[in-house]
Amino acid sequence: MRLWHKELIDILPSDQLIGQWRECSLIAKSIAVNGTPNHILVNKVLDYPKEHFATYCYEVLWWMVNRGYSPSSATKMAMEDHLGLKLSPYIEHDLLFDGWHNDRYLYQCVSNLEEKFDCGGIPDFEWQLIENFMLERL
Repeated sequence: MRLWHKELIDILPSDQLIGQWRECSLIAKSIAVNGTPNHILVNKVLDYPKEHFATYCYEVLWWMVNRGYSPSSATKMAMEDHLGLKLSPYIEHDLLFDGWHNDRYLYQCVSNLEEKFDCGGIPDFEWQLIENFMLERL
């Protein structure tokens, strides 16, 4: 499990974006059922108010729809039920997961994506978006 860095959501490769929606659903369900996601890479969501996670899920949903995907409305409703919140932009993007989604975490996520690219799991044109984004940050 992983929540990709908030700055990568709009340029995530298709497989990772779709997978992130599934991850968000699993995390929301796990929090509702167990009180925790119980996974070292995402347990930090509990360090923030639920509105951060709801905003993050909203951003993933927004980009999926923007790219022409049709996420299940049943999944969205179940996530909202699990969180007790609507998926909505409660938190300003710049403040979302402040302290966790920092530059260090961004580089960790990009390194993970780079490994996927190197192993043939991300097409060239999708990796180029990430590479260009990182070059612009320098």
